[in-house]
Amino acid sequence: VDVEPSTAVRQAEVTAAKTMIERAHDELGLWPERLIADTGYGSAEMLNWLVHERGIEPHIPVFDKSRRKDGTFSRDDFTYDHKADTYICPGGKTLRQRQKTYRVPHPLVDENGMMRYRASKLDCDACALKPRCCPKEPARKVLRSIYEGARDMARDIAKTDAYQISRYQRKKVEMLFAHLKRILKLDRLRLRGPCGARDEFHLAAIAQNLRKLAKICTLGTPIRAT
Repeated sequence: VDVEPSTAVRQAEVTAAKTMIERAHDELGLWPERLIADTGYGSAEMLNWLVHERGIEPHIPVFDKSRRKDGTFSRDDFTYDHKADTYICPGGKTLRQRQKTYRVPHPLVDENGMMRYRASKLDCDACALKPRCCPKEPARKVLRSIYEGARDMARDIAKTDAYQISRYQRKKVEMLFAHLKRILKLDRLRLRGPCGARDEFHLAAIAQNLRKLAKICTLGTPIRAT
């Protein structure tokens, strides 16, 4: 129902997806219930926009780099307490945003939209799990995005049967790109500039829609040629 070309940059592709969602609602009156996409669209900002601003279920893998590769505990090993706004470490200790009261309070959110939860140094020094948690640091620190609620929702959706169905349906959409290259010979653009690319992609989308329409239209009794 819509086409929006973009440069081969992840942020540009995300912006193009937002543009098509807004345009489908404003011009066609369509309100999508879910968005099926790959990990490139699973950033915290994009998931928050879908959940809290558009009310769309994100059937998208979460873009997450919190998994550690050195054998120490990752953020997933810590349990978040929504009511107390704290993390519980594998050793049962509490990580808070502030372990002590400062005369001049520090901001809780940095410029990247991340909040830091810190454990007490006394708890970490006496913990038997310290070599597996923070062997090179005096105390453990865990980062949490201000959009983590939307990310948690996407993780919960990924455990459902509806998510598996969405992943299967996504393969059918990916086939359209293969048809563009193989059947419509759109392996390269002939027109220059963003406007030329937009026009060429719209013409290709019209051709694909006409092919689909020809398949689903019910034809009457064929007339024998004389």
